Amino acid sequence: MPPIELPLLERDRELAALSAVIGELGSGRPAVVTVTGEPGLGQNDLLRWAAAYATDAGLRVLSAHATPAEHEVRYGVVAQLLAEENRALAPRLFLTDEQPGGLPGLNGLLSAVRDRPTLLVVRDTQWLDPASLRWLEALARRLPRAPVALLTSTTGTALTRPEWSVGTPLTGLATTIELALPPLTSGGTATAVLRAFGAPGDPAFTEALAEATRGIPAVVHDVLDRFARAGHSPRADRIDPLRALTAEVVGDHATRALSDLRDPAAVDALRALAVCGDLLDFPLVCTLAGPHSVSESRLRAALAASGLTTLRDGHPRVQDAVVRARVLEEMPAADRAELYARAAGLAQRVAADDQGIADLLLLARPVGDPWAVDTLRRGFTSALRGSRRDLAVAYLARALDEPMAAEDRARIEFQLASVEMVTAPTAAERRLGGLIRATRPGPGAGLRARATDLCLLGGDTRAARHALAGAIDSAPAAPEPRRGPTGAPALPPEAEPPSTPRTHLVPHRPYAGTPPGATGPDGRRSAAPDLPGTPRAPRSPGPEAAGRPDTAGPDEDPAVAERHELTVLCRVASFLRHDDADLDVLPVPALPDAVHNPAVAGVWAWEHGVAGVHREEVRRLARSAFVPAATGRPLLVVPRLLGCRALLLTDDGDEAENHLGALLDESHRERAAISVAHILTVRAELHIRHGRPDAAARDLAAAQAELPLDRLHPLFLPYWLALSMITDLQNGHTERARETAARPLPPLAHESATTAQLLFARGVLARTDDEPHQAREHFRACGRWLLRHGCVNPAVQPWRSLAAEAAHTLGDTEEAARLVHEEVRLARRWGAAAPLGRAQLSLAVVTEENRVENLRAAVTTLGAASARTAYTRAVIELAAAEREENERRTAVALGPAATVLPPVAPPPGPHVPSAAARPPGPRPAVLTGRRTAKAPGHDAAVWHGLTTVERETAALAAQGLGNREIATELAVTTRAVELRLSGVYRKLRIRGREELRALVQEAEGS
Repeated sequence: MPPIELPLLERDRELAALSAVIGELGSGRPAVVTVTGEPGLGQNDLLRWAAAYATDAGLRVLSAHATPAEHEVRYGVVAQLLAEENRALAPRLFLTDEQPGGLPGLNGLLSAVRDRPTLLVVRDTQWLDPASLRWLEALARRLPRAPVALLTSTTGTALTRPEWSVGTPLTGLATTIELALPPLTSGGTATAVLRAFGAPGDPAFTEALAEATRGIPAVVHDVLDRFARAGHSPRADRIDPLRALTAEVVGDHATRALSDLRDPAAVDALRALAVCGDLLDFPLVCTLAGPHSVSESRLRAALAASGLTTLRDGHPRVQDAVVRARVLEEMPAADRAELYARAAGLAQRVAADDQGIADLLLLARPVGDPWAVDTLRRGFTSALRGSRRDLAVAYLARALDEPMAAEDRARIEFQLASVEMVTAPTAAERRLGGLIRATRPGPGAGLRARATDLCLLGGDTRAARHALAGAIDSAPAAPEPRRGPTGAPALPPEAEPPSTPRTHLVPHRPYAGTPPGATGPDGRRSAAPDLPGTPRAPRSPGPEAAGRPDTAGPDEDPAVAERHELTVLCRVASFLRHDDADLDVLPVPALPDAVHNPAVAGVWAWEHGVAGVHREEVRRLARSAFVPAATGRPLLVVPRLLGCRALLLTDDGDEAENHLGALLDESHRERAAISVAHILTVRAELHIRHGRPDAAARDLAAAQAELPLDRLHPLFLPYWLALSMITDLQNGHTERARETAARPLPPLAHESATTAQLLFARGVLARTDDEPHQAREHFRACGRWLLRHGCVNPAVQPWRSLAAEAAHTLGDTEEAARLVHEEVRLARRWGAAAPLGRAQLSLAVVTEENRVENLRAAVTTLGAASARTAYTRAVIELAAAEREENERRTAVALGPAATVLPPVAPPPGPHVPSAAARPPGPRPAVLTGRRTAKAPGHDAAVWHGLTTVERETAALAAQGLGNREIATELAVTTRAVELRLSGVYRKLRIRGREELRALVQEAEGS
């Protein structure tokens, strides 16, 4: 297709002025017209139009075009002007020696124009050679006596401002006009699109075109021409290709302008301006460009004439990033890196902005001075503060190119990996692996353990075993540690609260299959675990005893302390993911007995907490996980998170929240986004346990802002999704919870211990959706997964009680009783109020015997716990049970009359729950008439012993309505319907809806 042609858009004012000048020239009136503007605005197009217009009017037209290549050619423009009139004169202009006051050909031209008015057109006067400039100035002085019009164009500021410009007295009585061309407006750009495509473009497309081209007609023309040739149409969905094409066109224009810039001083100044023009003033830029004989004003003029710069705040600036890239890509790489290094050094000497200096250092060669590393680290902190993680990573990666001490390099590597865990997890794991392999105990002891700790937060469970293998190879031998009277490790005095009596903790052994003291889903129970103070057979020291200190004191050897920390991290890695089948890793070692190490104490607390034994010792160990060691070793994040979760199991939620807040502040100071995300997630679990779903939702949102789910390691994904589902369910966002439950998981997510959390959340969702079969299966699967990983404590997840309630709803009273009694027993053994109260509540729900007494015990127990949701439910259940008990006693006192089925729409009375006992949701109301709960009429004894609300619910269920429909009819919650039907099945001694329907049909005689 032929190139598109665009008219002179939005140049009506200029065309009118030029028409008037040409018309007056025909009458013999001289004029000087200068058309100015930045390159591409159409100055030369206007001059060509004027030349054609004057020719059509019968005027003589002489044209010339100044170019950078002929800037040093004497009389180059004059020769072009006079070539048509006197072809023999042009060669003599270049050969004749310069004579003082000599202006060759000027008198001949003035004589010739007396007979015929003449228009002289000179384009791009910014490139005039000095001789031609003097010649034209002499012509301008003689214009009042000759019918000649001088029409010139220029871009920016000319190297030497001609004396015929507006405001100079040179031209005398001649008309002097300067036309400054503006860019196209949005309307002009829209017209250009219409002319190019024959149809108007989308407004969004036109706006994007105007913004990308800055309204420069030459750029608009080239962009539209290439866009049309590529087969695109001006639609809004083609904006991205438009912007890419515009950048290419702007770059091509910059390349052509750069090729025209022949002055070496101007080229050097332009390159220096492209490097640091936004950071340094122009005099400093000229200093960076190097020693030149060219003055600053001449450099300014040359840069402006090139069209590659604009003026901002009185200083030249390179137009945009595309032009800057084209200017610098012409330089050899080594020269470019050297220029950036010199610019950074100059900026540092004049105390420029740290962020700007760091940006210069990114592309500079290694400087070799300490200030470079310090500046890059400050830039790293500033970039993280602005949530620009990719830039922060680039700063620290560049800092590693500078020479520095090995210890400082290791610290920067660790800091860099902590950010890369979010932006580039694979690169972070490789970097941390190098630190783990290279670091040895010494003055910087603790870095290998911290690197392993960070690997675990990122989901790399193998790094802990490899790190432990390296620690075993490098650890010195040491005697067996001091033990207490029972053979258990003794805690150091500094790890014990003053008011806590000294006790000894029996070391926890890894559980295979069903842990000791627990009953699996199959009903079989294993042997009871060791209890504190129970005599044990002495244990022979194995390979794991090598390297332990003989005393548990603050003077622990750094190598031994590191080995203990790596051992507990290896235990955590094994808990997260069982990979014993791998042949290139060591077996999981036993927990070290040196519990004076905070990391060891935190993992001890968690392992015994999930096993459901030694609650007071677990509490004491969890607290000691936050006490800094006397050796000054930094505290690890994972053991402290496990310590906080152990405190959640012991019902010390407020204390755990304080520790999480302190840990969160520390991670914010260290700019460790992945640590912040995990801490916020654990705090969200705390909020859920305390009945604060709004706070949990905020923490989960903040955690995902730090570490999006698509960057989260699959091992932790089930835990995060489970918390999101429970939070959504507590906040009433059931549909969102269903979407989360249906989210596909990567294969590795099914190998994690956190899968149990997701199974439990899916069970809660099925319970909410009134699907007891599915709920029971999810709770059973959750239990199997937890028992596989040694989690016996019902404080971790009350899967037994909820599975028992689902089994009770399905009529399986034997399984329900077995599970709930097992949970009560384990909760009593653990001794915390929250799990015991929840177990007592479930016991009251699934068993008829001593129901009111069990509910009262649950209310009393939960009243001292922080689980407010369970407490509220217990209060509601107790109120309903006491009301039911009162109604039953009244029915017995009244005799047979109490067995008659009341009307379907009961009047308000004592059977309506009070405001204090009513569950959240709409107020109970009578049926509206959409459906009627038709009851058997001839045998009302079938409802004997049921309360009024239970009769209503049972009648609707017998008609085939689902729990949701019944809840809508009765204006109650689905949970209330479920509880009522459970009471109906229990009192009528039936197993479910089918038997209820059969009973009603038999009563009706059908």
